[in-house]
Amino acid sequence: MTIDLHRLALATIDAAADELDLDGWVRALLHQPERSIAVQIPYLGDDGEIRVVPGYRVAHSTARGPAKGGTRFHPGVTGEEVAGLATLMSVKTAVVDLPLGGGKGGVTVDPKQLSETELESLTRSYTRAIAGTIGPHIDVPAPDVNTGQRHMDWMADEYSRVVGAPSPAVVTGKSIAAGGSLGRDTATAAGCRTVILASARRMGLPSDARVVVQGFGNAGANLARMLAADGMRVVGVSDSRGGVHDPAGLDVNAVARTKAEHGSVTAHPGEVVTPEGLLGLDCDILVPAALEGAIDAEAAETVQARLVAEAANGPCTAEADVVLSDRGIAVVPDVLASAGGVTVSCFEWQQNLHGERWSAAEVSRQLEQRMCGALEDLWQAAEQRGLPLRTAATVLGVQRIAEAVGARAHARTSALVS
Repeated sequence: MTIDLHRLALATIDAAADELDLDGWVRALLHQPERSIAVQIPYLGDDGEIRVVPGYRVAHSTARGPAKGGTRFHPGVTGEEVAGLATLMSVKTAVVDLPLGGGKGGVTVDPKQLSETELESLTRSYTRAIAGTIGPHIDVPAPDVNTGQRHMDWMADEYSRVVGAPSPAVVTGKSIAAGGSLGRDTATAAGCRTVILASARRMGLPSDARVVVQGFGNAGANLARMLAADGMRVVGVSDSRGGVHDPAGLDVNAVARTKAEHGSVTAHPGEVVTPEGLLGLDCDILVPAALEGAIDAEAAETVQARLVAEAANGPCTAEADVVLSDRGIAVVPDVLASAGGVTVSCFEWQQNLHGERWSAAEVSRQLEQRMCGALEDLWQAAEQRGLPLRTAATVLGVQRIAEAVGARAHARTSALVS
């Protein structure tokens, strides 16, 4: 990766610790993962040869509950990257006030070079290698880059074989048949929608606010549909080839059909704009739902929206963040705006633990309730401390982790004294 995620995560922790004036021992605990393992993973190739690749699993914090975080298959995976992502996951779950900690896993491999049979062999072997450090009450993996339902189904099945009992709650993101949750496919978009609607009301934006969505993948397209159904005007969308703009509002379903038929939204009737030009369109709400680092300082100077909601992970650079803050543009950070996925993952875990199946309506109701509560907590923290929303989110998350760490340490000390 082009950035040192672990260094970035530790800098994030330190900045919040400074604001909170945390004790040195608490800061030291948050600087190091509770548990980190590196494993060698043998798997069987289609040619009959056994190959070995490195893998990792890191649990940064379980102070608030079992570690929670995805598992990525990518040739660039390193132990440092996984540790950084696990640290950031601890903050994310705490901001949404989920009863979970932060974890992450990864395998250094290019899955595009593997057949389905090889992928299954690799996934099952990885699961066996880390089986002693994961579990429904210890560390609960989920999908991430280049992994999905089939990988989670394989992991759940292999772990169940290892422990000798069905254990669907060991991972989330499974298929519905294997114990996955209804509503998971649209969870990120649905969570971001809730955050946008509540923020728009708080800021006094019109009910038919003009929205621009950068990135028309699963999250971006679903979110655009949802906001259009809510009465907002989606005036611009884009994909990797460019964007399309109509100040009167786009027919989002028609744009989706155009993309499916022609491979890009740029084939849809309307003004074609560059990806950079899309960010500067006249609108009320801008939703970056594509790649990290998509909005740099230069692009931030062109943004005309009053509200930016980060549906993607890390779409604004640190420099862009300063520019947007100086210009008075509110940014709901990814740690909350994109947290619908991990929230519904938490719901899946809870359903599995109790042998329940929630309806799609119940998942939606609980997701909205959770996201609204988290957003209200965030706005209050920002106003009380006089901080931008992103900084306030980190402070809020770290504060909650530190409080849990302190409570556990106090309980242990009391036990020793007694």
